Amino acid sequence: MKVLLDHHMKKQGILLWATMGSEGWLKLLDIPMLTFDDVGLPIDSNDRDVWRFSQTKQLILLTGNRNKDGVDSLEQTIRDENTPNSLPVITVGIVDRLEESAYREQCAERLVEIILNIENYLGIGRIYIP
Repeated sequence: MKVLLDHHMKKQGILLWATMGSEGWLKLLDIPMLTFDDVGLPIDSNDRDVWRFSQTKQLILLTGNRNKDGVDSLEQTIRDENTPNSLPVITVGIVDRLEESAYREQCAERLVEIILNIENYLGIGRIYIP
């Protein structure tokens, strides 16, 4: 399983992955973190295009601030296009709190739990962590 890090939280995502590494998860599990640059996705892509790309490439989208307004918003896209086999979007509840080690550890543990049991989360749409 691979995770696509939303470009809005690149710094926080790097901190999260460092925590996952220091806790030993990245030694046990192959969980690559990809950026928009890594996959050739323009940073000005709308939410619908990002969701579709993630689903097509079988990437879990990790985000923090995709909006809920408009026809191409992430929320509307999930309502329109989510299927029982769609991967969930994982949304960090408070992205700025990823600066705090305790919150970051909680998010890391929850993210790993979701990835380990991904079959239980297909079709859910969106999961807020921690």
